[in-house]
Amino acid sequence: MDPAALPTNSLNFNVGVLGHIDSGKTSLCKAISTTASTASFDKNPQSQERGITLDLGFSSFCVPLPSHLVAPNDQIRYIQYTLVDCPGHASLIRTIISGAQIMDLMLLIVDVTKGIQTQTAECLVIGEITCQHMIVVLNKIDLLPESKREASISKMKSRLEKVLLTTKFTGCPIVAVAAHSGSSEGEAIGLQDLVNVLAEKTFFPKRNAKGSLLFSVDHCFSIRGQGTVMTGTMLSGSVRINDNIEIVTLKETRKVKSMQMFRQPVQQAIQGDRVGICVANFDAKLLERGFAAAPGTLTTLYGFIIQLHKIQHFKPSIKSRSKFHVTIGHDTVMGKIQLFSGVPDSGENFDANPEYAFVEEVVDATVHQENVVIFALIELESPVIGQRGQLIVASRLDADIHQNACRLAFYGKILEPFSDKDYASAFLPKLRIFKEKFRSGQVERMQDPHSVIVKNLVKKETDTTKFEGLKVQLSTGEAGIIDGSFGKSGKIKIRIPDGLKQTTIDLLSRMNKKRTDEDTGDNTKALKTEDNIEVKMIFKRYVYDSKKRMIQS
Repeated sequence: MDPAALPTNSLNFNVGVLGHIDSGKTSLCKAISTTASTASFDKNPQSQERGITLDLGFSSFCVPLPSHLVAPNDQIRYIQYTLVDCPGHASLIRTIISGAQIMDLMLLIVDVTKGIQTQTAECLVIGEITCQHMIVVLNKIDLLPESKREASISKMKSRLEKVLLTTKFTGCPIVAVAAHSGSSEGEAIGLQDLVNVLAEKTFFPKRNAKGSLLFSVDHCFSIRGQGTVMTGTMLSGSVRINDNIEIVTLKETRKVKSMQMFRQPVQQAIQGDRVGICVANFDAKLLERGFAAAPGTLTTLYGFIIQLHKIQHFKPSIKSRSKFHVTIGHDTVMGKIQLFSGVPDSGENFDANPEYAFVEEVVDATVHQENVVIFALIELESPVIGQRGQLIVASRLDADIHQNACRLAFYGKILEPFSDKDYASAFLPKLRIFKEKFRSGQVERMQDPHSVIVKNLVKKETDTTKFEGLKVQLSTGEAGIIDGSFGKSGKIKIRIPDGLKQTTIDLLSRMNKKRTDEDTGDNTKALKTEDNIEVKMIFKRYVYDSKKRMIQS
């Protein structure tokens, strides 16, 4: 279709193009696109100099509405496919993550001569996190000897099908193509088959024009005499000409002068649309990437709580107090995590009222424990712009990119955002994450039938007043309460409200006699370890309680 004739009665469908570096993603986008944006096909000078994609590229093509789709209204006659060309280099994984979050469907590009490579696998993981639908594209089949081409393609398809069995993309289509034949006179192979399969797999994505405006800006540039254009994808809500829109990172609000979708003027853009928004009196150099939104809807975040979903391919440990690279939107910053577990909540909000158990390390057994989920409190080293419900992905981007290992660790949606810079004192003390503590000592002697003297339960220098009133349990079965210190040697007095059992009194009497025998030198009746009566004290401490109080139920 003539790019100048792109119809206005079309639905935009975002297709992410992901894969290992040099798998032919940009060549494929170029081969099937009819319209290019200002940021497409490696127009970035550094991309051209280095010969690799460094940033997100956008291009599109349009086809009549596939026959299997029934339009919700008569206005939709065409599907416009927006191709989001993502970098493939390992060091640009954060850019891939941000690009993947706007996908309706994913094309996973695989070099047929090399198969699954490290970044292919990482892109597959990103697809599982961010997307429900995928097509695998076996590219560069023109490099296979023609006599062996069909057999080689069949063999690679079988390998990929086995890999996909462990993912949610089991049974997804695999299409073999050559974005270009390698000959200046040759034609590409299989591209129409790919477009046909893409049309078959196209669906009506959920679009909601009634939500709050959230616009993901991926490029920004000035046009002399017109203003500054922000290009990006509508993540939610809608925007019209003359609406006010806030450039969130700069806290500046501007009025929308005009809008275009792939060179076609439009009056409105809704969730899912790829659009360029022109505003006046704004310096394009101040914004490379970021968000624009309805004024006041996005805030600066200093941390947040998510429900943690572990990525099964990540092998290193995920421990409390460890640090990860946290990607939210276009930003990636370092964050320290605090893990805890609790009962899942079906809502979008986090409930700070229940008690939560401290978790030292995420292990598969913990993650899959029935009726228990793992939460992560993430404290950011640098603030980011975001909101409740937004997806975050945590990675170890400092890992050696040459190792054949997944760097993506976990992901989740923001349940509790910390927009108060002083959240550590304003919110965290309300969060009841507890650690279970345990102390033990031994009964030294009975003072009377309702009290005993205990040693080794606390250290000699400990202030025992903070233990008064806490419950203990004797190994003989009696429940006791700490009355206070006894003398100055670290011993304490335990009160037994229901009194000691007669069997316990008899045991203590025998123990006392044996100690007397020891003192008189009769070692044949020395006290044995199993004769000791142990005293246990179990309590909780809240991680964020500055007073370090001991809590018992």
